[in-house]
Amino acid sequence: MPIYSYRCSACGHAQDVLQKMSDAPLTHCPACGREAYVKQLTAAGFQLKGTGWYATDFSGRKSSAPAEGAAAAAPAAAPVAPAPAASEA
Repeated sequence: MPIYSYRCSACGHAQDVLQKMSDAPLTHCPACGREAYVKQLTAAGFQLKGTGWYATDFSGRKSSAPAEGAAAAAPAAAPVAPAPAASEA
């Protein structure tokens, strides 16, 4: 359930209230009793940052890049010898 911030425009009383999203907004100030209680616009309590959050965690598709530990655990490939030069005849 989200936490909403309310402030009374008559007396200035402020309070954070835990409410369901479907609940009606509060209108009566608990401090002075007037019907001047208004919901304030506030910033979200969390932020999604970075480019890897969705791409690596919840996208539902497999990544084609190997994991960091997989490169160290895999045996090294044998070096490839250069192709012999073509002889001119």
